[in-house]
Amino acid sequence: MNPHDEYTMDKARVRASFNRAARGYDAAAVLQKEICDRMLERLDYVRIQPQRILDAGCGTGHAARALEKRYPGSHVYALDIALQMLKVTAASGAWWQHFLSGRRSAICADIESLPLQEKSVDFIWSNLALQWCNDLDRAFGEMARALNTEGLLMFSTFGPDTLKELREASVADAKHTHVSRFIDMHDIGDALMRAGFSAPVMDAEHFTLTYDNVLDVMRDLKAIGARNATQGRPHGLEGKGFLDAITARYEHFRRDGKLPATFEVIYGHAWKGAAAENALPDGSHVIRMHRR
Repeated sequence: MNPHDEYTMDKARVRASFNRAARGYDAAAVLQKEICDRMLERLDYVRIQPQRILDAGCGTGHAARALEKRYPGSHVYALDIALQMLKVTAASGAWWQHFLSGRRSAICADIESLPLQEKSVDFIWSNLALQWCNDLDRAFGEMARALNTEGLLMFSTFGPDTLKELREASVADAKHTHVSRFIDMHDIGDALMRAGFSAPVMDAEHFTLTYDNVLDVMRDLKAIGARNATQGRPHGLEGKGFLDAITARYEHFRRDGKLPATFEVIYGHAWKGAAAENALPDGSHVIRMHRR
């Protein structure tokens, strides 16, 4: 197996998975909502009054609606790769009225190729969506391009410890990838710097969900659209023997009658500083000097 296949996503598979999960997503996405709420709390310590906000990977619109209330009068662009997610977002509450009035926009697009003009938004928010990107440099580069100078990027994504139990239980099959690989916090910070963001702040925390059996773990992942979308995934149906083997290996993690599923969540925020405007193609910067 090509090692890059562990990290490379089949975007058509990603889109199809989230389209199928859209209607029942909110009932299953307990962790996603919790992370969203924690990110919203962090905004209490940030002084911004954005006029144009991009929710990159909006899902069913939980954050978009909260950002609208926090920053009344702002224009919120709800962007997602899955059209069905956007339809659920538009149908929720009175949001459809905002879309009709022109104060809200829905955009079906990939974060790695934002259909936005340069310097068109003041604040980019992204909750648990970056892990579906194939090229983090490109994604951050697109965000930096779309942000105004001194604009803010705030995001969360999954780190390497995510689903470590399921990954270890699947490791006997060396030919295929059964669980996505996730990028380390320090590598994410480096990618932010390469994109021209200044003073990135990163931290992480671990969550452990518990289940009665392995099938419940897999059902939860399927319900939120988090299917295996790596290029190295098996492209046929797995036999009963494979599932039995994973079940047996996963049992080694059982504690107090429950099976754990670990999620490492990485939080980050960074500003598009004025220094980024002076960057040269080779990555060096122009230092402007003025006569006193």
